[in-house]
Amino acid sequence: MSPALRTLLLLAGLLALAGCEQANMAEQPKARTWDRNPYFAKHMTMRDPVPGTVPRQDPAAAAPQPATITAASLERGRERYGIFCTPCHGASGDGNGIVVQRGFPHAGNLAADRLRQASAADLYRIVGEGHRAMFGMAQMIPSADRWAIVAYLRALQLSQGAEVASLPEADRARLEAAR
Repeated sequence: MSPALRTLLLLAGLLALAGCEQANMAEQPKARTWDRNPYFAKHMTMRDPVPGTVPRQDPAAAAPQPATITAASLERGRERYGIFCTPCHGASGDGNGIVVQRGFPHAGNLAADRLRQASAADLYRIVGEGHRAMFGMAQMIPSADRWAIVAYLRALQLSQGAEVASLPEADRARLEAAR
């Protein structure tokens, strides 16, 4: 191919590319949220949500620590712990859950002194962001549920190694009857 023909083909290609328009979605005709719109009843582009619609919120967003722990939040924490934590940490929190028994790395013992001494905020952060081999669960567990898990974890820690003599008489009697 001659240099003149090659130059001519290159110029023709450049001219073809120069004629192409780049799609610009920011400047296309469209209705914006607060625009007036004659097609809808209130003449507004923004529409009311469909009844029953669940609002989208970031589940990973942090929420303040609840001021009190209720029986309902402890029950919710027990349920969420059973779903999200038991597979690795086990029902008693000893770190020997079902996935650990099948070859995954041993999960931490949740009744260990280090975790008993950790603040509730630290435990909340660990559930959300993860620690060592544990991955963060913030995208899967909403903030209120993470606080409920921390509350249940504190109850679980108290149950581990509790002295029988420190239990109320009624609980000691039930424990003896269960043996």
